[in-house]
Amino acid sequence: QVQLVESGGGLVQAGGSLRLSCAASGSFFSINAMGWSRQAPGRRRELVATITSGGSTNYADSVKGRFTISRDNAKNRAYLQMKSLEPEDTAVYYCNAEGIWDYSGRRHPDSWGQGTQVTVSS
Repeated sequence: QVQLVESGGGLVQAGGSLRLSCAASGSFFSINAMGWSRQAPGRRRELVATITSGGSTNYADSVKGRFTISRDNAKNRAYLQMKSLEPEDTAVYYCNAEGIWDYSGRRHPDSWGQGTQVTVSS
């Protein structure tokens, strides 16, 4: 089982920046992909960005050019650098891990963190 804990959320003015962190812990050998999703009140959860263990990234159109996802495989951490934040970015941001393998070669279920609130004021 992999536990994910997000941090770094908070209140920021429009145009500001925040950096979210996601720490993965537990007994596992590797994680293929990590990502960030967000959910605003009354809206569906949407994928924001993903990154593979090899560093390939993918972004939602709404955040391209403003958000950057990165990963430190040695520390089992993923990050989301958010710049030029807009009120529309206000949401709970969730970290997730996919393709989790243990030392026995077994794949474990995908894991999600509890989320961190990001609020952007206008």
